[in-house]
Amino acid sequence: MTRPHRAAAAPPTSQASQASQGSRAGQANRGSRGARASQAGRAAGRRAGDSGTRETILDAARHRFAEHGYDGATIRSIAADAAVDPALVHHFFGSKEQLFVAAMRLPFAPGEMILAALAPGAQAPGVSAGEQLIRTALRAWDDAAVRRTLLGLLRSALTSEQAARMLREFISETILGPVAQAARADGTAVAGQGAAAGSGAGAPGGNADAEYRAAMVASQVLGLAVTRFVLALGPVASASPDDLAATIGPTLQRYLTGEIRAAGQATADPPGG
Repeated sequence: MTRPHRAAAAPPTSQASQASQGSRAGQANRGSRGARASQAGRAAGRRAGDSGTRETILDAARHRFAEHGYDGATIRSIAADAAVDPALVHHFFGSKEQLFVAAMRLPFAPGEMILAALAPGAQAPGVSAGEQLIRTALRAWDDAAVRRTLLGLLRSALTSEQAARMLREFISETILGPVAQAARADGTAVAGQGAAAGSGAGAPGGNADAEYRAAMVASQVLGLAVTRFVLALGPVASASPDDLAATIGPTLQRYLTGEIRAAGQATADPPGG
C-alpha cells in the first residue's frame, strides 16, 4: 500500500533572526531621525560654539542699530546678517530690547528697571513715584559701567544724527512706554499719590496726555544726565542724590499726575485718536 505524500513544512524563522532584523530596522530608523535632526539644525542656522554665534549676532546687531536705528533694525534682519535663524536670536537674547542692551553693553534693561520702580508697592511709605524714578536713575548712574555707557550714548547722540535717532527710538519704545503706562494708571498708586498731594485735578487722561507726560519725565531725567555728567555743571555735578531727589522728585510727580496743560486746554485724545 502506498503511503500518502505529506508536503514538507517550511522551516520556522528563528527568534535570533527576527531579533536581528528588528535591530537593523531600529538602527535604520534612528539613523534616519538623526539625519533629519541634523538637517533641521543646519537649516535653523545653528553654528558650532554658542559663544561664537552669540558674538556674531551682537556684531550684526551693532551694525543694524547704527545704520537703521532701533525701529528699523528687526530681529529678522539681524538674524539674516548673522546667517542664523531668528529663533536663535530669541534663544540667546529673548527680545529686541535685551539684544540692544547686550549690543550696546548696557548692564541692565532700562524698561525693566522702570517697570520695577513703578510697580505697585515698590515705593517706600511717603515716597512718590516721581521721587522713586529719580532715585532709581541716580542709583543706576552710580555704577561706573552704567555711567560710562550712558556718557558714550549721550555724547554720540549730541554729535551724530544717526546715533541720536537710535537713542531716541530706543527711549521712545522701551522707556517712555512704562512711564506712560504709569501716567495712564488713573486710580493706581501713582494717581493716588498725585491726588493725595492735592493734584488730583490733573490726573492722567488719554493716551496722548500720557505720552506727553512720559516725554516730559524723560526730558527732565535726560537733562539731569547731561548737566551732571556731560557738562559737569558745578552745583548739579556736586549735588547729593538726596538733594537731587528732593528737588526733582516733585517735578516728576507733577509731570505724572499733576496739572500740566494750559488753562482750559483739553487733555483727552482727539476724536478717532
